[in-house]
Amino acid sequence: MSILNKLTLAGSAAALAITATAATAQTTNLRIQTHFSQETLSGQMAGEFIDDVTAMSNGEIQIEMFYSSSVVASAETFDAAATGILDCDMTGGSYQTGKNPAFQFTGDLTGGYANPYQQYAWLLHGGGYDALNALYNSYDMEFVGWWIPGPESLSSTRPIAGVADLEGWKFRSPPGVITLIFEKLGASPVVMDFNEIFTALETGIIDGADAANLTNNIGLGLYDIAEHTNYPGFHSMPADHLACNKSVWDAMPAHHQAILKVAMQALALKNTTINEVRNAENSVTLAAEGLNMYQWSEEDMAVYRQAVQEAWVEFATTPESQNLLNAHLDFLRSIGAME
Repeated sequence: MSILNKLTLAGSAAALAITATAATAQTTNLRIQTHFSQETLSGQMAGEFIDDVTAMSNGEIQIEMFYSSSVVASAETFDAAATGILDCDMTGGSYQTGKNPAFQFTGDLTGGYANPYQQYAWLLHGGGYDALNALYNSYDMEFVGWWIPGPESLSSTRPIAGVADLEGWKFRSPPGVITLIFEKLGASPVVMDFNEIFTALETGIIDGADAANLTNNIGLGLYDIAEHTNYPGFHSMPADHLACNKSVWDAMPAHHQAILKVAMQALALKNTTINEVRNAENSVTLAAEGLNMYQWSEEDMAVYRQAVQEAWVEFATTPESQNLLNAHLDFLRSIGAME
């Protein structure tokens, strides 16, 4: 056989192999909703997540992202994914506490972890994935990953320099244990959707909001109205999740599942670190612009921590919630972060 014929045959074989590979490549199309707008830092990071997934999958995974809870209300995203209206939920587990108080402990231990890295450590090295999916799978969903912007800062139209200022303070609260904690401290939490905060604050329906961290609060326009905040934050450090319809997840090839999990871990690191940088930069700018920024005293923090630990116990009223709370606390004790 001539060299030319051999080269021709080799080229044909390679072409056939490429054609066969293309024919067997699987595609995954996901419709995902997030409560963040594209203008916020978190919305921009969600866009980077899509770019990473597209690149790593060589276009096999295509994501259509619905920002600002444009399909259903934020708290309804989980059910919309579970029932097939969407494929995945990119909001947060605490929206689902009405189903089971265990969902409170799927994202925010409200003062339990000192920083996002401790919380990621539980997920990655403390059995967190299995503990979370024991709950999520029972609701036909698969927990895929977390991204944590870091401690949040309250926004307020009146001073919030310490516990005494919370008496009668009417503020937007997400659902979950945070309402119980702040009620113990004298405040009046009002649960409302994330995207209703600006209007409620602007019209005086509420005095303040537990919305997001310093940087995302700027993106939401809250400091255009509210002249008071606290920084660094202390009261809450929620993890937003990616959770997908269990049937959709199980139908994906293993390498697509791995890409989504790894992309979420990359998003987590990028999101937490960029928020640390932006929050520090923005704190300087906001202080120069006259925003009142408070840091609570140790005495006030002790009062807060006492209310938190009482609320944990009161809120964990189901076996699932007790199991998840204990999983977190056991890990914190194992690393010396709690007694």
